[in-house]
Amino acid sequence: MTSQHSQRFLWRICLIACMGGLLFGYDWVVIGGAKPFFVRYFGLENSPDLVGWGMSSALVGCMAGAIMSGLMSDRFGRKRLLILSALLFTVSAVGTGLANTFSVFVWMRLLGGLGIGLASNLSPMYISEVSPAKTRGAFVSLNQLNINIGVVAAQAVNWVIARNMPADFTSEQILNSWYGQVGWRWMFGAGAIPAVVFFVLMFFVPESPRWLVKAGKEKKAYDALVRLGGEAYARAEVKDIRRTLSQDEIANVRFRDLLEPKLMLVIFIGMALATLQQWSGLNAIFYYAEDIFKAAGYSISGTMLNIVYTGITVLVFTVAAILTVDRLGRRPLMLLGAGGIAVLHALLGAGFYFGYKGWPMLALVLLTMAFYALTLAPVIWVLLAELFPNRIRGAALSISVLTLWITCWALAQFFPRINAALGDAGSFWLFSLLCLAGFAFVWIFVPETKGKSLEAIERNLFGE
Repeated sequence: MTSQHSQRFLWRICLIACMGGLLFGYDWVVIGGAKPFFVRYFGLENSPDLVGWGMSSALVGCMAGAIMSGLMSDRFGRKRLLILSALLFTVSAVGTGLANTFSVFVWMRLLGGLGIGLASNLSPMYISEVSPAKTRGAFVSLNQLNINIGVVAAQAVNWVIARNMPADFTSEQILNSWYGQVGWRWMFGAGAIPAVVFFVLMFFVPESPRWLVKAGKEKKAYDALVRLGGEAYARAEVKDIRRTLSQDEIANVRFRDLLEPKLMLVIFIGMALATLQQWSGLNAIFYYAEDIFKAAGYSISGTMLNIVYTGITVLVFTVAAILTVDRLGRRPLMLLGAGGIAVLHALLGAGFYFGYKGWPMLALVLLTMAFYALTLAPVIWVLLAELFPNRIRGAALSISVLTLWITCWALAQFFPRINAALGDAGSFWLFSLLCLAGFAFVWIFVPETKGKSLEAIERNLFGE
């Protein structure tokens, strides 16, 4: 097999696995555009806690999905659980679009969250386990690119559906219009199309060769690695993977390994990075864009268009991250992100404090999104997929992903109350301080993993 054939095969299976990221991005963000409509449809305008529950319920499903992944991915592999996530995305998209009660709406969002929790853990893990060391950062970042494609797709669908709604509609007119009765349902239902495609295509990708070696299926692992890089590459990789596993770890999952002191330290680093990504403040913009842009002087239709601008910005700068993460390394990009976003949040807080409206605030939001897309958004996923050992990667990674979704849920649930207590300016100043703390943490604790095989990273971190 030629290197060209191997590259085509690698690109194909990584892009299919990345569809989990695309659906993650779509399902994660579509709720923001639908919020002005489903809140009125279900009569939640005077129930801030129920609004918060509607916005954050999928994140509870994400937590359950992360736990399920941790318990099952090291035992049953990556592929089967990614197929399950695709099925859950499909059911959720159709069910949410058809929901006629708030309870059904929440249950369908929980199912979608379960799919997100699985895909957010397994897609980057799978890609990291099939990619060569020198380009692993770029390939794992493809998952973030697909997350952002899903984000832009959700934003575009939301805008297309709501763009012609008159800006002066009252709450009652919104409720009784096509937008308030039917339009918002298509925002969710459109996600069923890529979900079905993902479900079908996942049957045509191989299982992760590193999991196959761990599961005692060395011949299947060798065959997959031959397709990825030829026979010499496959022999060397199987040998290197095998050296990281003791005989009693083959076809056996030992959850007690999670209590090893060295691994607990790395898990703590992963949990801290996950928390930094969520509480850097960018997801507050994604989830509550309507409120933030309204405070900056924009109508609903103007907000929808601005959200599309933010999605396009994120998409462009994620491409830049793919081109730089294996060249510049993980640590420099993380430090640039945490420090740069801290400064921009401080400026956004000042803008709200002094009453700036319109394009200056939009420009600051877009610049903040650019920094996030170039640094914290993709690089943290790359690091989380790299830091943990072969023998227990699924379970260890799931703890970080569970932390990510717990902190994401907390942000979605409590940001309205934080914003009410601190105001728009105070909220962004709080995020600025948290990013500064993140900068200090990365400087002290986060290792560089650029250009190292997963087995070399394991030996460096754990002396194995």
